[in-house]
Amino acid sequence: MAGAQTFDALRAEHRPSDTQILDRRGEPLQRLRTDTRVRRGDWVPLARISPALRQALVLSEDKRFYEHAGVDWRAVSAAAWANLWHTRTRGASTLTMQLAGLLDDDLRLGTGGRSIRQKIGQAVMATRLETQWRKDEILEAYLNLVPFRGELVGIDALSRTLFAKAPHGLQDHEAAIAAALVRAPNAHPALVAERACGVLKDMRGPQAQVDCVALDMQTEMALSRRAFAPSDGVAPHAARRVLAAWRAAHAGEPLPASLRSTLDARVQRLALQTLTQHVKELHGRNVEDGAVVVLDNASGDVLAWVGSTGALSAAAEVDGVLAPRQPASTLKPFLYAQAIAERRLTAASLIDDSPAALQTGSGLYIPQNYDRRFKGWVSARTALASSLNVPAVRTLVMVSPDAFAHQLRALGIGLREGGDYYGYSLALGSAEMPLLQLTNAYRALANDGRFSLTALLPGGPAPQFKQVLDAAASFIVSDILADTNARAPTFGSDSLLATRFWTAVKTGTSKDMRDNWAVGYSQRYTVGVWVGNASGAAMWDVSGTSGAAPVWAALMRALHGPGAAPSRAPTPPAGVVAQRVSFGNGLEAARSEWFIPGTQQALFAIESEAGRADGSRASGPKGSKNSIGNSASDDAIAPRITAPQDGTTLALDPDIPPARQRLTLSAEAGSAPPAQLRWWIGEREIGRGERAQWLPWPGRHTVQLRDAQGRVHDERRVEVRGATVKAPDARRTPR
Repeated sequence: MAGAQTFDALRAEHRPSDTQILDRRGEPLQRLRTDTRVRRGDWVPLARISPALRQALVLSEDKRFYEHAGVDWRAVSAAAWANLWHTRTRGASTLTMQLAGLLDDDLRLGTGGRSIRQKIGQAVMATRLETQWRKDEILEAYLNLVPFRGELVGIDALSRTLFAKAPHGLQDHEAAIAAALVRAPNAHPALVAERACGVLKDMRGPQAQVDCVALDMQTEMALSRRAFAPSDGVAPHAARRVLAAWRAAHAGEPLPASLRSTLDARVQRLALQTLTQHVKELHGRNVEDGAVVVLDNASGDVLAWVGSTGALSAAAEVDGVLAPRQPASTLKPFLYAQAIAERRLTAASLIDDSPAALQTGSGLYIPQNYDRRFKGWVSARTALASSLNVPAVRTLVMVSPDAFAHQLRALGIGLREGGDYYGYSLALGSAEMPLLQLTNAYRALANDGRFSLTALLPGGPAPQFKQVLDAAASFIVSDILADTNARAPTFGSDSLLATRFWTAVKTGTSKDMRDNWAVGYSQRYTVGVWVGNASGAAMWDVSGTSGAAPVWAALMRALHGPGAAPSRAPTPPAGVVAQRVSFGNGLEAARSEWFIPGTQQALFAIESEAGRADGSRASGPKGSKNSIGNSASDDAIAPRITAPQDGTTLALDPDIPPARQRLTLSAEAGSAPPAQLRWWIGEREIGRGERAQWLPWPGRHTVQLRDAQGRVHDERRVEVRGATVKAPDARRTPR
């Protein structure tokens, strides 16, 4: 029988309905509700329970608690006599007997009351408890186990929910309300107030005045309050992930009252405060969300996980660390690392940053730089550090989207589709991925191209590293991302990305300013920051250096503040050589550059314009294998259709005159004279110039943009559904 259980064992087995998530040193980070059946708080020692409540409970439930040995025989006699004369009484159940009913399921009170057998069992067990436990232990256990109202069990849950305070702070009127709830946990507030008034009179004595009207109002307010939040702390999203990780590792085991994590409370608070303060400053630019993750490079431990800005966000429950978003230019370091590893490029290879039009299965892809300007011939170092888009796309043409997608997956980035699905836009971050995966991929760069999983639970096995990027290429890319001078053409020489200690960093801004990123690393830490809106709404005039970068820079400075180990530049791995290089036509200043052995050269120059007309290579001596091709066709912008989009479906309305349902076709002439553009649908020419009107008829059609010689520059497939409209005579088609 449960009565044989000791008090110490009962207290040790107590489990609150919440689990405390602790940091790596045992400091509380987050309280998270994990038991949805009841609401229990911590076990509260009797010394930390209000004396007023102890008094109220004894007066209300068991006036001779300190006199009897478990059963109040005087109360039993009174109750029996009253039952004989059908008189209502409080009953003879002592606190010890009630505790017996809470400890033994066989004695638990049912909807029809207790049977004679149960009452006898209660008396026997209460007598046994009194011989084994002290009175203060019985009272303490009772207050921690008794159901109060609804799902609330125990004094800690009651006092924090209804009175918004710890049990030791309950005043006499609050204690009276709590004691009244023991008798009838789910009674109407008016009845609870009436009983509480009687308890309060007993507590204060016959000469004291009790304002029962005020107590009625206080009772009404208390019973409507829900101050005990289901979660509280500085790491709500991380806490849920820690809990999920523990359950996955300990399937079937009972959940402990607290779980230790790899998080660092100092770093977590710092990350949360820095992010929320900066997002407040960006509020006028339509920014309300953000996320931060901080990783330890060596172990993969997650030191900070901030999933949202909390009260600043309209979607605070969305975890921005795991929510997939477009990473924009933050994928470029992996692309250049792959190209360098495959010896398609060197850090000094020249790439043409000029207008380019690439033919794809869905039409022409014309990448643009962030500032809509072109720099001409630039080195791969400058192209990456300054985040130029066109050179990145040209690099992806060499590597191929499918091969790049395979490389990203090796870095732990789970793309939803294959590389061919994203096409050349993958170079500019058109795929979606979570901040955690992206940040851990940068951690692989910090570890010389070695990838391992992150960890949220301490004490696990040592990280299992796998070489997924060439170590030499990773070192060269890290050196580029730390190069303030190479970053200057886009970010300036005094950018906040330039720290006083060694760091490598890349920013990114997705289309329409929907996502803003800053991800980078020092010798010890990798920090990833995302700023935007969980709803996907566009920000207003927020760039990489004004959005996420200030948060990244502030965290890096704090992580390497006084007392912290300095961050030093990585040592060049085996297989990297230094070479003094110069550039023809003064394209860039001479410098020392890093190379994979066999790819180094002293001079990088472009050929003459005549040579370019024949299809020159981007960079150095003719035939150099670390160069990128660029033909004259890259310099001419081909005409392209801007409307309609490929795959457009049109629905004709039979109630609208056909002549009023014309579709406008529009195009950009590019380098071609607009007068030479011809619009064709099937075998019919329907218009000329950059715009034309077409009277559609049902069916599937191919809209083509041709030149005067009949060559097709671009085409779109459209489908027309709805009312039957007679196809017009080609000779009468407007042009």
